[in-house]
Amino acid sequence: MRINADFAKRVAVHFDDTPWIASPAPGVERKMLDRIGKEVARATTIVRFAPGSAFKAHTHDGGEEYLVLDGVFQDELGDFPVGSYVRNPPTSRHTPAAMDGAIILVKLHQFQPEDRHQVQINTNIGADPVLPLFHDAHEEVRVETWAPGARVGKEPEGGMEVFVVDGGFTENGEEFARWDWLRLPPGQGFSGRAGPDGARVWIKTGHLAQML
Repeated sequence: MRINADFAKRVAVHFDDTPWIASPAPGVERKMLDRIGKEVARATTIVRFAPGSAFKAHTHDGGEEYLVLDGVFQDELGDFPVGSYVRNPPTSRHTPAAMDGAIILVKLHQFQPEDRHQVQINTNIGADPVLPLFHDAHEEVRVETWAPGARVGKEPEGGMEVFVVDGGFTENGEEFARWDWLRLPPGQGFSGRAGPDGARVWIKTGHLAQML
């Protein structure tokens, strides 16, 4: 399976325009943003867990990172409410579930093999406009808050992903609202303007150069 697999192209996926697709686990559905592979895949996905749903225990050979968008996500490490950002390194194993339901943004099989960083951050704590989540020689992850109407320009090396947590922005004449996703290839800058309610966005940079 290949979905938005050309990393040399700009890609935008709008939450409201994208269907939910059933997963192999009962009660778990997905909106696929990009994907290379079948069930074990390099993938960026929005996953919805119905109350009481779960996946069987499994190992993430290529690592996993996720941001909880709604509800409470759970595994052996604990309960992760809205705003939780978690990185589980390659070879980590867990049994994901959601007793009361949850929606997460998750990226699979995208870590460097030597990465062994375990990260758990509550992104709802603090009021700084830039909240660093992770940084190494290959990538940087953060949450940014943009004021209403703010013009935002960025020239990231190695490509960029922007996911709208709240609010919205306009980029290249296209409007992005809550839970919409934009991926820009290496060499392409970002020039946007926050909407009238501002924007809170999850940003990842530097990681796409290896895909070209």
